[in-house]
Amino acid sequence: MSNQFQGNNKKIGVGVVGASATNPGWAVFAHLPAIQNLPDYELRAVSTSRRDSAEASAKEYGVVGYDNYQDMINDPNVDLIVIATNVDTHYNIAKAAIEAGKMVFSEFPLGVTTEEAYDLASRAKAAGVRTMVGTQARFSPAIQYAHDLVKEGYIGEVLSTTMNGTSLIWGPVTPKKFAYTYDVTKGATLLTSPTLHAIDGLNYVLGDYDNVSAKFAIRFPEVKVLEDESTVKVTAPTHLAITGTLTSGVLSTVVYRGETSRDADMRWEINGSKGQLVIIAENNGNIQNTALKLFGGVGEQTNLTEMEVPSKYFDIVKDIPDGPSKLGNVGYVYASFAKDLREGTQVTPDFAHAVKRHRLADAITKANETGTTQKVDNSNPL
Repeated sequence: MSNQFQGNNKKIGVGVVGASATNPGWAVFAHLPAIQNLPDYELRAVSTSRRDSAEASAKEYGVVGYDNYQDMINDPNVDLIVIATNVDTHYNIAKAAIEAGKMVFSEFPLGVTTEEAYDLASRAKAAGVRTMVGTQARFSPAIQYAHDLVKEGYIGEVLSTTMNGTSLIWGPVTPKKFAYTYDVTKGATLLTSPTLHAIDGLNYVLGDYDNVSAKFAIRFPEVKVLEDESTVKVTAPTHLAITGTLTSGVLSTVVYRGETSRDADMRWEINGSKGQLVIIAENNGNIQNTALKLFGGVGEQTNLTEMEVPSKYFDIVKDIPDGPSKLGNVGYVYASFAKDLREGTQVTPDFAHAVKRHRLADAITKANETGTTQKVDNSNPL
């Protein structure tokens, strides 16, 4: 399967689980634009949980609509299964796709637990199935450029980094469709979703953690559901702080909270011996799915100035009209994966990478529970 699309012009047939036209969400807003505009892909099927929404989605997108993901997986015209549904459904869908020999793109978190993620990664490796996971913050052109600037020594030796962000949800009021995120057992929490996505970007630029300490807080014991004013008990953190040392010796501090900010929703500083880089998200602290601005200052400069990201960082979607704005970071993941398949490389984060991030989440959680610093396992999980 890994070499199936190398050296030929066959398009990758995609089936998306969760692409409902009647209740559009992340699958519709982020995945479909990439699939429909990138030349290596072709949308061939969608799957929803109900017959009426499947039929409406089929009509809207001009493809086959299924109300059962297993039927879509069995469709011979579908090569890649995309999972953009609630985290607690990821495992069963991905397992079925792997068993059918289909490539899989799952949003992160890959599973509710590290054990689920590891099992899926192991199954994919044994079956020779190519996978990708939606840790797309690293594909942001601003983060790619920051990575190279750090590597080239633009700010000298990196000394420390601080990140302060917000998450849109996990505040005192929630739309009904996000109520499940306040339940720590459902897998989609402030830690595993926005914070781990942001940390994956941090790790891409500066390297992995060697150790972590953490403190979580639930500042809203109950939250109100927007539509009907019912209440939901909160068991997942609404605020968290993570400190640690990267393998390079860099001191790192990450603070995330629910809701939004009256200032920038995410500010990430990278401090070096010669200068400073700052990455800012103005309207959305989920850095994996928003536009980022990069600022820098070195030497005798006393202020930060905005840095224009060179055009080469957009080259992977250069043939798509309005590619960067139309496709977003998810589009870069798809483009990177297609390039991997064509060239026999493995740059795009896969299920094994997801396991490493799950392990990091476990270490952070244990640090909070025990009040002690935890060593992070960065070894290859497979």
